[in-house]
Amino acid sequence: MSKTGSAAKVKLNSFDDLFGTEQPQTGTEQVQEIALSELHEFKGHPFKVLDDEKMQETVESVREHGVLMPGIARPMKDGGYEIIAGHRRRHACELVGLTTMPMFIRDYTDDEATIIMVDSNIQREDILPSEKAKAYRMKYDAMKHQGSKEGGLTLGELGEAAGESAKTVQRYIWISRLSDSLLDVVDAKKIGIMQAVDLSFLSEDAQQWVLVAIQETNIVITTQQSAMLKESDKKGELTFPMVRMMLEKEKTVERKVVIKTERINNYFPATYSREQIENIIYQLLEEHTVERRSRE
Repeated sequence: MSKTGSAAKVKLNSFDDLFGTEQPQTGTEQVQEIALSELHEFKGHPFKVLDDEKMQETVESVREHGVLMPGIARPMKDGGYEIIAGHRRRHACELVGLTTMPMFIRDYTDDEATIIMVDSNIQREDILPSEKAKAYRMKYDAMKHQGSKEGGLTLGELGEAAGESAKTVQRYIWISRLSDSLLDVVDAKKIGIMQAVDLSFLSEDAQQWVLVAIQETNIVITTQQSAMLKESDKKGELTFPMVRMMLEKEKTVERKVVIKTERINNYFPATYSREQIENIIYQLLEEHTVERRSRE
């Protein structure tokens, strides 16, 4: 499959094609005001719509300027429309008190709609690990289904829209196998990405044991512990008492590391936010961990 394979399938070759900023070509391409009550969430939508600071900014924008970028939806068999792009804008419209929202209505297949839904959200800076994991999984399944007739799909193509490597995409697809409860712990940064990958290979029962142990002890799992859990479960030897023993055995003394602002400023532009700096540091540490473990 070529780099433009996924885009070609859904007949979208540019930003204008995706969001319809050019003049409409046919009747179905015209912007339509659709009642919010007729706009329904995409099935299995992996991205959370939260009433956070960014949502408040969207609300203020909609209140002052209206919805500047129409959403995209497709007709549903039983009536109404399934939102493909525009879940946050729809919620902002609700909060403002609007009853309709401008939409492009297009007839996409399930696979096409899934790919567009993921690609229109995956580049956001504030995406949680659980959101990214579920989104990559959905896109992988859709592209795999499409690519079955063309003879292949690479993980590099899958992460192309977000500018991420094949290894990174593979890790998130593995993480998607975690229970929702464990994914919440990952989102809270109490489980690292590499540890989450190891835990994703555990059975459902073993994952629940780990969750209970974390909740009871508030322990932070190390890469060595997650690797031990994975290996023991693979051999069919893991039990709940063993999980607790493994996690408590190597419980480390809490460490507090302070990095001086002056040193940080030497490596990052002044325009970078604290969140951006933290994300880059975590990513570099995870890459270092992968390299170290590969040499062991």
